[in-house]
Amino acid sequence: MPAEWETHEATWLTWPTNKITWPGTLLKRVEEIYLEMMRGLLPGEKVQLLVDDVKTGKRVLGLLAAKKIPSTNLILHEIKTVDVWIRDYGPIFVKKRIEDRGLRIEKNPKKYSEIAFTKWIFNGWGGKYADLARDTKVVDKSRYLKNFNRFDPGIIMEGGSIDVNGLGTLLTTEQCLLNKNRNPKLSRRQIEKYLKLYLGIKKTIWLKEGIEADDTDGHVDDITRFAGPRTILTAVECDPLDKNHAYLEENLHLLKASTDQDGKKFNIIELPMPGIVGPARTDAGHHRLPASYANFYIGNHAVLVPIYSHRNDKTALKIIRKAFPAKKVIGIECSALVYGLGSIHCVTQQQPR
Repeated sequence: MPAEWETHEATWLTWPTNKITWPGTLLKRVEEIYLEMMRGLLPGEKVQLLVDDVKTGKRVLGLLAAKKIPSTNLILHEIKTVDVWIRDYGPIFVKKRIEDRGLRIEKNPKKYSEIAFTKWIFNGWGGKYADLARDTKVVDKSRYLKNFNRFDPGIIMEGGSIDVNGLGTLLTTEQCLLNKNRNPKLSRRQIEKYLKLYLGIKKTIWLKEGIEADDTDGHVDDITRFAGPRTILTAVECDPLDKNHAYLEENLHLLKASTDQDGKKFNIIELPMPGIVGPARTDAGHHRLPASYANFYIGNHAVLVPIYSHRNDKTALKIIRKAFPAKKVIGIECSALVYGLGSIHCVTQQQPR
């Protein structure tokens, strides 16, 4: 699995339509966020956008034109979805064909051999949302993806639960990948074997827990991210009274003691948290939302960073700009998006060139 900063062929998105996830005026605000995301991405790469129907596709093109955002690199796919979380139910791409070592792979010499994809089972984050779990079948509906060889591990995993440096090291959390609501019969060692076989992982770094209000059971893309082969940006909470303080402090200590696939130490960069962002989703039993600056997305030319009209926004953007000096770092106000319990990285998926 390549690192996210390696050159993309495209970024995958799903156009937002779910009025339960974003009630009232929130959905329109989320649409505006998507337009800003595409403004940042389209100059540097294709965007593969899933839309429910032709009417929705035409509306999106009209919205882009009204904002004077060129749509030359936009590719529309008419595939009906329940929600937008393509990071978790979409294809996870890998580079170079792996020799068949007992993997379930559909072999076809006419298909591309350089790029393939893995399709893991999505169960609505441990069975919490049966309706959203139906999106596990979205990949099967894509005619475009039939051009690629496909690997089916046959176990439950979401793309947001992992992050890689492209050289064989993977970040994840025990709270998610070892959770009994995912693969209760698999041990840590067995899960690591799947990661090795299907993503080429040599070293797995197990952090402990994610942040408060994260319904995904601690996805790592909301707390700790690779910014280079041996550079890690990790969220910290300075307020000792905030529940996230202890969780993130423990993870920081683990990272400082960790090494990469070659036994070398990491450059650890601390990233602040945006405090308590609200109003929270009371229907989900939360008093806060899982807002984090770590949920950024690395495009070819730009890094899209969620911000929350908080005093720490400027500090977070400054740190991320320093980590990615060759890219344009774009802050996008995402208070509306995170009401759906996810942010920019959660709704994107990279396709490597």
